[in-house]
Amino acid sequence: MAKDILGLKPAKLWECFYELTQIPRPTGHTKEVEKYIVDFGKSMGLDTKQDEVGNVLITKPASAGMENAPTVILQSHLDMVPQKNSDVQHDFLKDPIDAHIDGKVVRANKTTLGADNGIGAAAAMAVLADNSLKHGKIEALFTIDEEVGMVGAFGLKPGFLTGSILLNLDTEELGELCVGCAGGADVNAEWEYKDVEVAPGDVAYKVSLTGLRGGHSGTEIHLGRGNANRLMCRLLKDAVANYEVRLASIDGGSLRNAIPREAFAVVTVAPEDKEDFLALVKEYETTYRNEYKATENNISLVAVPADMPATLMPEEIQDSVINAVVGCQNGVISVLTDSIFAGTVETSTNLASVKSQPGKLEVKILTRSSSETRKDEICSSLESVFMLAGAKVSIENPYPGWQPNAGSKTLKVMADLYKDMFGEESKVVSVHAGLECGIILSSTPGLDIVSFGPTILNAHSPDEFVEIDTVEPFYNYLLKTLELLK
Repeated sequence: MAKDILGLKPAKLWECFYELTQIPRPTGHTKEVEKYIVDFGKSMGLDTKQDEVGNVLITKPASAGMENAPTVILQSHLDMVPQKNSDVQHDFLKDPIDAHIDGKVVRANKTTLGADNGIGAAAAMAVLADNSLKHGKIEALFTIDEEVGMVGAFGLKPGFLTGSILLNLDTEELGELCVGCAGGADVNAEWEYKDVEVAPGDVAYKVSLTGLRGGHSGTEIHLGRGNANRLMCRLLKDAVANYEVRLASIDGGSLRNAIPREAFAVVTVAPEDKEDFLALVKEYETTYRNEYKATENNISLVAVPADMPATLMPEEIQDSVINAVVGCQNGVISVLTDSIFAGTVETSTNLASVKSQPGKLEVKILTRSSSETRKDEICSSLESVFMLAGAKVSIENPYPGWQPNAGSKTLKVMADLYKDMFGEESKVVSVHAGLECGIILSSTPGLDIVSFGPTILNAHSPDEFVEIDTVEPFYNYLLKTLELLK
C-alpha cells in the first residue's frame, strides 16, 4: 500500500517522503536516517557535513544569477513521534511506516505517519535535487531528536550555519506563516517505596481506558480532548474512597508531547465490593462519554478480571499519587489577550505519563509557555503539588520560546507572495507548539525566521494525516519564496 503515494505530486517530494517512511526514526534512534541524509547529499556532489550530535548540513550553491542573494537555511527535523494504538503490532525500531492514500489524505495504519516533520525534510531534499530552480545559496539543515529535548537544535555550535534567513518547514497548516512559538520545560515527579502484600481473598481487575484521540500537546491542547491519565485517576480516587480499591500498577501515556490516549491500571477489591466497583467503572464510562461528546467519540472504560498481582503499592503512596494527579493543573492555563496573537494559548501543561514499576512510580509533565515568567510559575506550582504529595520533583530540559520579529523582511516578502499566488491573505501566527527556531537563533544570532508547511492534522497520534491537496501548493510556494529572497 505504501507505494501508492509515489504517484502523487510533486513527485520528488513524495519519493523522498516514501524513502523516509521506510527508515525507522523515532526520537533517539536516528542513526540510520542520518546516514541516509548524508549519503543523499554526497550522491549529488553537494558539500555535506555532520556535527557532533548528529545534525546534517547539506549546502547547495546559488543558481546562475543568484550569487548575491542571501544564504537561506531550510530547516527540518529527522525524528518522528512513535505512537500506535494498543491493538496494533508495530515495532518503531524495526518496521517501516505504512503510509498510504486514504481519500484526500495520506495516513498510516493505526500509527503515527511521521509527516511531522518528514514532509518538511522531503521538501528540502527535493529542492536540493532539482537543478532547474532559481535560488541563492541554500543550507539544508536536518536536525535530530526534536520531539524529545530538541537535542539537535541545542547541539548546534556557532559557525555551523552561515545563512541569514531561516525557513523552518515544521508548521502544520497551509496559509499560516509562523513567527513565534512557546518555550517549555519538563516536570518529573517520582516516588520510591517498598511494595506490600495483597490482602487475602481480594480479587483483581485490569481497568483499561482507551479510544481517546490524544494529539499534539502544543497545537491541539486547546481542543479540550480527554487526558487518559487524569481520567483514570479520577475514577481511581472514587473507587478508593468508596470501595477501598487498592492499586497494584498503573501505566498511562508515553511521550511528553503527546496528549495521552490510553491508560491502564491493575487493582484489587474485596469480593463483596466487586459488583459495585464494576458498576462504578460503567458509570464513569457514561460520564466521560457525556462530558467529552464534543471532542471524543470512541471512549472505552472497562474492567476485566486479571491475575492477582504479586504486590500492591503502599496505601499512602497510592493515595498520594492519585490525589496529586487529580489535583495538578492540566491543559490550557492562560491565553494571550493583549497582542496581535490574542486568543493563542500562552501557557499549558500536559500530564503526559504516569507509570509504575516495582518500588517506583513516575509522573512526567510537559509545560509550555510563550512567557518565561509564566513558565517558571507553572513549573513551581506543579513542583509544589507533587512535593506536598511526597514526591521527589525535578525540572529539566528547559528551552526558550521564539519571540516574534515584527520587522521581518522575509515575512513581508512571503505574505505578499502568498496573496499573489493564492488570492487571499496569509495568517501570521505565533504557535503554542515548541519549534526549534528560538534555540537555533541562540546559536546563530540575527537570523530572520519564518516557519510554514502544508496541512498536517492530529500529529503525535495514530490519527495523524497530511492533506494531499496542500502539499503541492506548499512546495510551489517554497520554490517561489526562494526565488524572491534576493
